[in-house]
Amino acid sequence: MPAVAPYQALPNSFRHAVRAGDTLIGCWASLASPVVTELLGIIGFDWMLLDAEHAPNDVLTLIPQLMALKDSASAPVVRPPANDSVFIKRLLDSGFTNFLVPFVDSADDAARAVAATRYPPQGIRGVSVSQRGNRYATVADYFQIANDNVCVVVQIESRKAVDAIDEILAVDGVDAVFVGPSDLAAAYGQLGNPNHPDVQQAIAHVFERAQAVGKASGILAPAQADAERYLAMGCRVIAVCADIGLLKNAAQTVQHHFMQKQAGQA
Repeated sequence: MPAVAPYQALPNSFRHAVRAGDTLIGCWASLASPVVTELLGIIGFDWMLLDAEHAPNDVLTLIPQLMALKDSASAPVVRPPANDSVFIKRLLDSGFTNFLVPFVDSADDAARAVAATRYPPQGIRGVSVSQRGNRYATVADYFQIANDNVCVVVQIESRKAVDAIDEILAVDGVDAVFVGPSDLAAAYGQLGNPNHPDVQQAIAHVFERAQAVGKASGILAPAQADAERYLAMGCRVIAVCADIGLLKNAAQTVQHHFMQKQAGQA
């Protein structure tokens, strides 16, 4: 049996693009369906967010979706349910390399998120010799390259996080910050109203501080006008749609058309 060739993986292209300040247009996937994720990957978004915080996903539903994006141009990004080193470790071992980490309110929280994705001495990631992330121990140099090929984006979704934005951005290993507009609106007493001036001012502040230190910022903006406004403000990692919204809106459009047609014939 021939020896397995050394792993010749290129550096994480999504991380490289984030750090270069490229504009990256993404889609949110919450339906926990590898078929839906595969379809959206074929469309050609720059990245796909596989959500395990506000969606019924776990490791065993995320792996098939990761497989579904294997030959796609869309970079898989996973959001764990919490800033939890154990769950992050399991996602790393499953093969994920791009993370959107929620519940980051301080530099300490950000440093904890980064540490969870790195092997010692740079971090605290537990070591499994054979797992999906290293192709079941067929990647000879995996432990040497793994730390440099993980992208960490942290969510800014509270007043405390906005106040600590400079300290969070200064954490080594934080590649970008990502605004959660709904949670941020709730934190500013504007539940359901992320377009309130106070919330928009906070979002603009996050984008500005990120630009000032040469790091990217991101946001979820399924309304086209919002997405275009945030792009103009310097945001570069934007999710412009979600699988649930796409399906719901298309279904409502079709249903409304035929209900109106029926009403006109009555």
